[in-house]
Amino acid sequence: AWLKEAAITLSNPLDIWLPYSETGYFPANRANGIGLRFAAKRGQKINISLTKKTQENLAMYVDLWQTYPLSENRSPKFLSAADTVTLSLEYLVNEDSAFIVRIQPELLKQGEYTLTISAGPSLAFPIPQNVKSSIISLFGTGRDNGGRKHEGIDILAPKHSPAVASANGVITRVNENALGGKVIFLRPDNASYNLYYAHLESQLAKEGQRVKTGDILGLTGHTGNAKFTVSHLHFGIYTNNNVAMDPLYFVKSDYKEPPKISVPLSNLNNWMRSGKNIKFYADQFFAGTNFILLEENTLLQPVAASGNLYRVVLPDGKKGFVTALSITSALNPLKRFTIKKSLSIFSNPDASSSPKKLLAPGEKINVLASFNDYYFIS
Repeated sequence: AWLKEAAITLSNPLDIWLPYSETGYFPANRANGIGLRFAAKRGQKINISLTKKTQENLAMYVDLWQTYPLSENRSPKFLSAADTVTLSLEYLVNEDSAFIVRIQPELLKQGEYTLTISAGPSLAFPIPQNVKSSIISLFGTGRDNGGRKHEGIDILAPKHSPAVASANGVITRVNENALGGKVIFLRPDNASYNLYYAHLESQLAKEGQRVKTGDILGLTGHTGNAKFTVSHLHFGIYTNNNVAMDPLYFVKSDYKEPPKISVPLSNLNNWMRSGKNIKFYADQFFAGTNFILLEENTLLQPVAASGNLYRVVLPDGKKGFVTALSITSALNPLKRFTIKKSLSIFSNPDASSSPKKLLAPGEKINVLASFNDYYFIS
């Protein structure tokens, strides 16, 4: 059952948007698993953190996979796994792609957890934070009447602003050329690319010099073909084969905190039922069309809370998101019946499920919710 759940969570993940956070609870009475899929850009660093709140010594397993479009007919590719003590994971994205975080707890143990997933720049911004700056031109825009494309980003900053090292590394070249004017190349440690600083007014770093993140390499200006433009830094990234890469997501920092949880955690792993015309979403994007309508009083179970949403499981194992206001407790009976003839009750709303008990005529039952052609009773 545990291995089957591992396969299901990987093949049928739920789509989320970063940054994402949820608090959930793993019960001990079944094999559990979470599969969450999200997109990230080349140059970003994915950060995954899982914390446990449990009195038991509950082991949890966290791994990261790269996934591919359905048209490619490729299985997810394993990338990395978190240490089971620290339960944190970082991964540098080397191509635009979708990723799946899979989490499974140890069997037969229970506990609460909080998961946080974010993606941010893998390099420091090349202009210090205390200098007013802004990105004014992006990678790939036309240059010289369409004769070439921009091979970096332009960052507006006052003349003589410091241009700083975006990573620890070694200065590999300090020279001058017609396009970039006064330029500097920096090779980050353990990287397969070089950072390119251009249009500098002055170069302070020397070839062969080892630098640390934040060290001043030069001062911004408008040398080279930027002679008649405002002072700015042209920042580029080139592979070992001198192929330009879009540097935007390597340095763009627009981190936001995940939405705070605003729904009661006391509902987790309790039986709930849906209201009228409730949308059951296969992803976190509530403005989309990827949903099904649940019949009123459909049985479901919240297993995690995220913002104002619950991540829920239906009796047939389908997983998705619903708004907190759309569900209520299934403890209060909807109807009461007196059994008129012998009737079997089942553990699951499934014709293949084994009978749990035989009710005799005259026994009373409470109807709490429904699923397909079955009542959920007490």
